[in-house]
Amino acid sequence: MPEVTPIPLAQLTTLRAGGTPERMIDARSVDELVDALRDVWAERDEWLVLGGGSNLLAGDEPFAGTVIRVLTEGIERLPSPRPGFVRLRVQAGHSWDALVAHSVAEGLSGIAAMSGIPGTVGAAPVQNIGAYGQEIVQTLVEVELIDEATGEVSTVPADELGLGFRTSVLKQHYGSVPTRPAVILSVTLELAEVGSGEFPVRGDQLRQALGLAPDATVTLQWVRETVLATRARKGMVLDDADPDTHSAGSFFQNAVVSASFARTLPEACPRWPMAQVREATRVIPLERYDGYIAPPASVEPDVKVSAAWLIEHAGVRKGFRLGRSRAALSTKHALALTNRGGATAEEIAELARYVQGRVQSEFGLILQPEPVLVGVEL
Repeated sequence: MPEVTPIPLAQLTTLRAGGTPERMIDARSVDELVDALRDVWAERDEWLVLGGGSNLLAGDEPFAGTVIRVLTEGIERLPSPRPGFVRLRVQAGHSWDALVAHSVAEGLSGIAAMSGIPGTVGAAPVQNIGAYGQEIVQTLVEVELIDEATGEVSTVPADELGLGFRTSVLKQHYGSVPTRPAVILSVTLELAEVGSGEFPVRGDQLRQALGLAPDATVTLQWVRETVLATRARKGMVLDDADPDTHSAGSFFQNAVVSASFARTLPEACPRWPMAQVREATRVIPLERYDGYIAPPASVEPDVKVSAAWLIEHAGVRKGFRLGRSRAALSTKHALALTNRGGATAEEIAELARYVQGRVQSEFGLILQPEPVLVGVEL
């Protein structure tokens, strides 16, 4: 088994915090990854799978267990049963942004708006990553995974993963465990063949973010470059020289609340209605039909509200820090908690707790962390 000298997690995570694990394994092939996981699970050791380290806040104390680094790479092009589409099977350790760049170069549409998102492909379905109106759920066909409970490898269709807003049955939410503890080995996406020429961009949110009129046409390369420039202005593209990018991206999720609660927030707070939940089809046996069908219940869709707006309007401005803390909000984006140089995990957590408290006090809403927290409490 490819065991290596443990490296401090502060060197392997984009938040640049975290102690040194007791043991570390580098898995560069699917077989090495499967063997390592089965061995660790058989030993009932504490374990942590690490990809790009872009969605993790690890505690300052040494991790008392085994960290398995997923370093598998590779993209396989497969036919699709749908005319005009192509499938890509991608290894879990492959860089997500490298995959997006590859898809754009190949003229494949469906993930270009997610350019610049750090991390690995295997982590993408766990979080159902998304940006500017695109989410991986829109293109995901299936994943190959290994279940912790059985150690068995299987192929699971996307519709069995419980993909929702920044969640899935695989995600470890703060304060809970995954519904299905498992590790993704590969991901299969289905993308549209649009080529290198101009094409119409679908989705109101994406067109609005790109500043496009409804009938505008652009190239995939233009979409990628525009998204990367937009993310860079917000400090959301990794840059060693820019402390604003030493973060886990958005530390807090945009909150999804009921329509009635959203109405209690100031009108200026940006909000986006979620998809309307349709009532299930009703079948009434003929012998019970009395000529009357009750009208469907009127259900307002939930509303997604801007966490960044809530933070800033709770009085926590961009660049804010507590006293002499080495953790601070990004000077470019209020959702990013950043390490300004040498900050401990506890300093970052202290800032997160302060932000949560301010928003709760002002608006009655508790923001939920987006990264996985290991050995850290909010």
